[in-house]
Amino acid sequence: MVGSPRLNPRVAFSAGKFEGQNKEILVQHLLVGEQNLELLLELQKRIAGGEDLSDLAVEFSICPSKEEGGMLGWVQKGQMVPKFEEAAFSAPLNKVVRCKTDFGWHLLQVLSEREGSLLQDIGPEEFHLKMEEQDFIDEAQLLDVREPDEVAQASLPGFKVLPLRQFGNWGPEITNEFDPNKDTYVLCHHGVRSLQVAKWLQSQGFKRVFNIAGGIHAYAVKADASVPTY
Repeated sequence: MVGSPRLNPRVAFSAGKFEGQNKEILVQHLLVGEQNLELLLELQKRIAGGEDLSDLAVEFSICPSKEEGGMLGWVQKGQMVPKFEEAAFSAPLNKVVRCKTDFGWHLLQVLSEREGSLLQDIGPEEFHLKMEEQDFIDEAQLLDVREPDEVAQASLPGFKVLPLRQFGNWGPEITNEFDPNKDTYVLCHHGVRSLQVAKWLQSQGFKRVFNIAGGIHAYAVKADASVPTY
């Protein structure tokens, strides 16, 4: 069987669950068939002798990642098959280690590590309690991705409106508008567009992103009846 040890290239998202709160690691690897352990050991000796894993991956690996020199990119726990993940997250930085999965034999190298990001779904009632805190609006970053005509019908204080349809205008400048290190809350009508933007913000390096579940509609129905529905 030929394939990548990554389960899914996307970061998983589950309502109400913290995702990516553990460290992220930058991994490269090469893969040979289960019957080719002798080849793998020879490649490991060549790397120990000074050859680069990425160069050998291009030549010998049977994983599709060979086209990128074996680079799998930044990964978190839960994104890779268990045996590869165990080896990768226990490997010392820059040391080449080997492991075996259902795909075959791997040589892997962790090039760097960093603090993982967080993406969480926050319910309307919980968000309403935060909105009532004295300093919340001043300290948090609030982003409304609805269209101006929607905002005119119902809105919450403190939100900066950046319509998703105008993403091409504001997307490239997002770090000028918001600080990636501050808590960022994203709102839309029903929580679908906001989740899309929340995931994108996480991919841009935002450390703590909260999607307001159910959007402003759920907020109006479940938390604050003074907010109109539409």
